[in-house]
Amino acid sequence: MSTALAATALGGTALTAAGCTQGGPGGGEKGGSASKKPTAEEIRAQKVSRAQRQLAQHDPDAAEKTLKGQDGDEVDALRTKISSARDALVEWPNDLQVSHLFFHTLIVDPERAFDGDEDAQGYDDYMCTIDEFTKIMKDVYDDGYVLVSPHDICEKQDDGTMKPLPIRLPKDRKPMVLSQDDVCYYEYMEGDGFATDLHPNAEGRVVNSYTDADGKTSEGSYDMVPLVDDFLEDHPDFSYHGHKGVLALTGYNGILGYRSSKREYGDHPDKLKTAQEKAKKTADALKDTGWEIASHSWGHLDIKKSSLAHLTRDFDRWDAEVKPLTGATDLLILPFGADLSGVPPYDTQDPKYRAVRDHGFDFIFLVDGTAEYWAQMQDGYLRQARMNVDGIRLRANAAGQETSLEPFFDSSSVIDHSRPGL
Repeated sequence: MSTALAATALGGTALTAAGCTQGGPGGGEKGGSASKKPTAEEIRAQKVSRAQRQLAQHDPDAAEKTLKGQDGDEVDALRTKISSARDALVEWPNDLQVSHLFFHTLIVDPERAFDGDEDAQGYDDYMCTIDEFTKIMKDVYDDGYVLVSPHDICEKQDDGTMKPLPIRLPKDRKPMVLSQDDVCYYEYMEGDGFATDLHPNAEGRVVNSYTDADGKTSEGSYDMVPLVDDFLEDHPDFSYHGHKGVLALTGYNGILGYRSSKREYGDHPDKLKTAQEKAKKTADALKDTGWEIASHSWGHLDIKKSSLAHLTRDFDRWDAEVKPLTGATDLLILPFGADLSGVPPYDTQDPKYRAVRDHGFDFIFLVDGTAEYWAQMQDGYLRQARMNVDGIRLRANAAGQETSLEPFFDSSSVIDHSRPGL
């Protein structure tokens, strides 16, 4: 699937070099040229464009700040729109009632993914196809959801407590967190119809590499990140203050498609250095354009079954191998959804809980395939449940055996009939 086709699938348009630059939170843009200083008119046009995008992203304060010092009829008209839009925003009534959907790596070529080999069942159970994902994003957008960051829900205070934050949206909109697990393009997936990496292209836009069944490699929108970016080009109001989603990384196979683990690939230092440089460049580009990085542990660890010593070693490996490439993160997405407690709050004297907090993880995410939303704010942490969108959930909902996905989309109209047995 080309970038143009992927964008069309999400209801957007293909991006040109001139139109693909995306800012970080707030939708900033690059302007001017390296050889010519922009004129006052060009600067004004750039600021107006940026403010319009910030306004569309439900951030009138940022838009007003962008326009500071500018004048003219167009600027005055935009300021009037900013004032009206601010008055129309309504505070979301409960920060603990924010839905969270998550996906794994998307299948580009179902024929190769569902080829009957030893990995095919896992792909069917836990992955979605690009066709399914594009329909789902369109449906949740049409249903009024807006992508927010976990950091829009609350923030940690100097005294260690969590303070709820106001999420202000138009009255017909509702917040939702989006995340993707295992954004590492593992070695076992090679040749099975998946993208192989994320990277900034010549224009600075983060795209995928993909090698088709004939061995031809191209770059474009072959997984969640560039597909969401495509959609937001035409639907900026799907993003709250420029935020997009959370990418959960392990470390044992490297990150973002690069074999960046010294422990696993240190026998080839030149290749390792190149992989680490590319991984860091990509991680920086993702963060600059509104994406956030979460730890999924270094070794995809079951925190509940693992010993304290094993857990501590794993977190230390993350700090040694992944953190230097991605920067620090306070987001921990628990592998397998395995958690240290059920509904009751964490036991603050639990040594494994203390290890989680000592490594700086204040936002902790589990899996709950039953509830539209669930969260808990205690003792300086936010714990939030995520709804898994995968083959298991889609099949059960499409067959009428479950209703877990009904608040978000109609599974029977979304499910890809290239799945085995459909």
